[in-house]
Amino acid sequence: MTPGTVTFVVFENFDTLDLAGPVEVFGEAGYSLRTVAPAKGPVTSDAGLSVNPDRSVRTADPHDVDTLLVVGGAGVHVAQQDKSLVRWVADAATSASRVASVCTGAFLLAEAGILDGHRVTTHWRKADRLAAEYPSLTVDCDPIFVQEGPIWTSAGVSAGMDLALAMVEDDLGPQASLAAARELNLFLRRPGSQSQFSVPLWSTPPRDDIMRRVVDAIHADPGGPHGIADLANVAGLSPRHLQRRFTHEVGMTPAAYVERVRVEAAQRDLSERDDPVETIAHRHGFGTAETLRRTFHRVVGASPADYRARFTTTRPPSTPTYR
Repeated sequence: MTPGTVTFVVFENFDTLDLAGPVEVFGEAGYSLRTVAPAKGPVTSDAGLSVNPDRSVRTADPHDVDTLLVVGGAGVHVAQQDKSLVRWVADAATSASRVASVCTGAFLLAEAGILDGHRVTTHWRKADRLAAEYPSLTVDCDPIFVQEGPIWTSAGVSAGMDLALAMVEDDLGPQASLAAARELNLFLRRPGSQSQFSVPLWSTPPRDDIMRRVVDAIHADPGGPHGIADLANVAGLSPRHLQRRFTHEVGMTPAAYVERVRVEAAQRDLSERDDPVETIAHRHGFGTAETLRRTFHRVVGASPADYRARFTTTRPPSTPTYR
């Protein structure tokens, strides 16, 4: 297949990276790019970047759209109230081969009635509001992007690049997607099932020095002995007292936190090292490769092998040496 055309919908106070990230990916892969805005003239992002869209909703033909991609940003809730913009998006979706949103762009697609009855995602911070405003949607704030047939939705900012790479792979094959990722120095190609959340987002930073000391000990050696008795010894507290205080301050139990840290440590090794899965499992406290596999499926939504295949730091097949 040959690259198609991507039409980006922007509005005042859009998120810069929601547009710039996918533009770079699709542009690198050879797609034709267009921008459409509510009105003629420059549009300013929430970071102050001004762009001059190709068309307004008055001059752009909504039926001449291949891939429709709506960006997000702080201005999306004002854009939701723009009836002309919403109507144009709804019309364009009827003939587009696929429709997508980045981050809070899902609000505009939902307002246009495009997402009714679908499972979708958005930035985790806005998921509750999206679900409340549009109860016909199934909002899943965990994955970085969700595809249901021709409808694609993604989480915030950098997830738009993962979405774009997945679309390139869907259109042109994995080599085209990998080539774009390499050229843009995108070292990790994340599958849609990858969670939006890392340890800092899943947890609340501890307020006092004792809990910080426990957290630091876990991060310093993820594969070390971190049972409740071991951590209680680090804190100088009884196991029951530590369990209660840690859960209250961090927002999860010590065991859950340790598991998250170990999973992230294993993720780093899988993407950066060639060590066998069994070795990585022992190094980071999982005991056996099977335990690591089961934990990965539950937490990450992929097997270690699939994660390694998709996340391995991309390097050219051979690197010439210049003398």
